[in-house]
Amino acid sequence: MAEVLVAALVWVVSHLALATDPIRKNLVAAVGSGPFLGLYSLVATASLIYLIWVYTDVPRFDYMWLPNPDLYWVSKVTMPVALILLVGGFMVKNPTNVGMSLDDVEDASQLATGVTRITRHPFQWAVVIWGIGHVVANGDWVSIIFFTSFVVISGAGTFLMDRKKALSLGAGWTQYSRVTSNVPFAAIARGDNRLVWGELGLPALAGLVAYGVLYYFHEAITGSIII
Repeated sequence: MAEVLVAALVWVVSHLALATDPIRKNLVAAVGSGPFLGLYSLVATASLIYLIWVYTDVPRFDYMWLPNPDLYWVSKVTMPVALILLVGGFMVKNPTNVGMSLDDVEDASQLATGVTRITRHPFQWAVVIWGIGHVVANGDWVSIIFFTSFVVISGAGTFLMDRKKALSLGAGWTQYSRVTSNVPFAAIARGDNRLVWGELGLPALAGLVAYGVLYYFHEAITGSIII
C-alpha cells in the first residue's frame, strides 16, 4: 500500500503544483510558454505511467470494506453518466479546453450548449464520477488511493482552471461563466440555464456506445469485472 500512496502523491502533487499560478508563471517566465507546456506534459505523463504501473503491480489484500457485488452497480450506473459527459464535452466548443480563445466570439454565453449546460467542466467531472464509482465498488486500500488521486486532481483542477480562464479570457469568460457552472446542474438550479434534451441525444448515444465497448473489453484489458 505504501508504494501506491507514494506514487499517488507524486502524481497529485506534481500535477497540481505545476498548475498553480506562482509556479506556473515563474516557469513560463523562465523557459517560455511552449517549453513549459512540454515540461508539464512530460511530468504528468511520467507520473501517471508510474502510478498505473505501481497500481497494477502491488497486491490488494487490505480492505476498508469487503467486496460486495451489490456495490458493483454503483460503477455500472455512474459510468454511463461519466462517458456521456466525457464524449459530449468534445462535441461542443468549450472555453475550458486547452488553448481555447474567445477572440472571435461575440457572445460567449451562446457557447453553453449540450453537456456544458450541465457543467462547464464535463471532462473533469467525468473523471470524478469514474473515480468515485470505482472507489465504492472496489473497497481495497490500493484502489481507494489510486482512484481518489484522480478525483482530487480533477476536482481541484476545475477550480484552478476557472481561475486561470478568468484571468486569460476576461469579459468572454465572464459571459460564459454566468450561464454555466462548475458543479453539475448548479447553473440550471439557479435559473441561469436549462436542459435542452434535443442537444443531449447524440452525446447520450455516443456515450452509451462507448460504455458498451468498454464493458465488453474491460475484463480482458484490466482483469477486473468492475467498470
